[in-house]
Amino acid sequence: MSVETVEKPPIAEFAAALAEKNKAQPEKLVIFAWSGELDKIWPTLILATTGAAMGKETTVFFTFWGLFPLVKNQVRITGENWMQKMLSTMNRGGDEHLKLSKMNFAGAGPAMMSHLAHDHHVASPHELMEAAKELGVHLIPCQMTMDLLGLKREDLIDGLEEPAGATKALAEAQGAITLFI
Repeated sequence: MSVETVEKPPIAEFAAALAEKNKAQPEKLVIFAWSGELDKIWPTLILATTGAAMGKETTVFFTFWGLFPLVKNQVRITGENWMQKMLSTMNRGGDEHLKLSKMNFAGAGPAMMSHLAHDHHVASPHELMEAAKELGVHLIPCQMTMDLLGLKREDLIDGLEEPAGATKALAEAQGAITLFI
């Protein structure tokens, strides 16, 4: 009974094959953030900072409810008419006021998640947002959503790119790894 030996490819061939595989991967990552809840914005920012750290040109397009984490924490009521003001009252913006989509428990859920994250050395959404800016992640607020909700540029945090519309978002997404969170 003979045992066939399988020759392993030389390391140079393996390295070349790995480089070719990586070359085929898109160099861009685009994330559409359409939810502003803690359990959605957290992975959005983790994936964005990871993509940027891997050398991918990374863009996060914040639209609809996903825009609220970009509102400055000290800004309370936004909008020009009663409907916009009521929306901002019911859904307070800022990264210090994020709710969970499940098990919010009148604010106890986010407090527990923050405590667990601290204990396990997981960066907060605020820290991740700052890291994203430092890593050069393109953070783009949706202009149409800003208009709809009555948000002004001065209501939003610093370090964002100019607000843009769906055309820019889709142009950025062309040929990129695209995620909707």
